[in-house]
Amino acid sequence: MELLGTDFLSGLLAIVLLDLVLAGDNAIVIAMAARNLPKSLQKKAVFWGTFGAIAVRVALTGVVVYLLKLPGLMLAGGLVLLPIAWKLLKSDNDAHEISAAGSFWMALRTIIVADALMGMDNVLAIAGASGGHMGLVIIGLVISVPLVVWGSTLILKLIERFPVIVYIGAGAIAWTAARMIAHDPLVTAWFEAHGWASYVMDAVFVIAICGGGWLMQRRRRQVQAITP
Repeated sequence: MELLGTDFLSGLLAIVLLDLVLAGDNAIVIAMAARNLPKSLQKKAVFWGTFGAIAVRVALTGVVVYLLKLPGLMLAGGLVLLPIAWKLLKSDNDAHEISAAGSFWMALRTIIVADALMGMDNVLAIAGASGGHMGLVIIGLVISVPLVVWGSTLILKLIERFPVIVYIGAGAIAWTAARMIAHDPLVTAWFEAHGWASYVMDAVFVIAICGGGWLMQRRRRQVQAITP
C-alpha cells in the first residue's frame, strides 16, 4: 500500500470515518469520568486519558492486525463486523454506567480502561480497514481520537441533526466486513478468480445493513405513531 496512493488514502478515510462514528460512546464515557474534577484538572485528565487511550488502542489494533493474517480470522472478523454495523443503526439509548471519578488518577484510569473495553469494535473495524498497514492505523487513530474527544459534542449534534452520517458509517463497516472476507487466505483465490463476486458482496452487505436499518427505523416510527 503506497503512501498517498489510492488504497492508502481510501483506507485512511475509512479509518477516520469509522472511528468518528463508532467512538461517540467513548467520548461520552470520557466526559462522564472527568465531570466531577475541578475545571483545572478536567482538561488535564481528558488530555492524558486520550493519550493513554490512543496508546492502548494502537497496541490492541497491532495485535488484531497480526492475528488477522492467520487463515480464517479475516473471514471471522468480517462476519463479526456485520452485527456491529447493525447495532449502530438500532439507536438504543442505553445509559452509560460510568461513575464520575473523584481524583485525577482515578479519572485517568477510568478513561483508559473504559476506552479499551468499549473500543474493541473500533479496533476490529480499523484493523480490517487498514489492510494490515500499521502506519495507516497509527495515522488514522492520531487524527480521529482527538477529534472524537475534543469535538464529541459537535459530532453528536451533527449525527443527531444529520442521521445519514450514521448510515454512512454503518455502510463503511459493512464494506470493511466484505473487504475482510474477500481477502481472507481461505477464500481469496476464489474471489480473485471471480472478480465480480467481491463487488457483489460489497453491494449486498451495504444494502442489507443500511436498507434493513432504514426499514427497521421506519417501522419503529410507525409503531410509535399509533401507540397511545
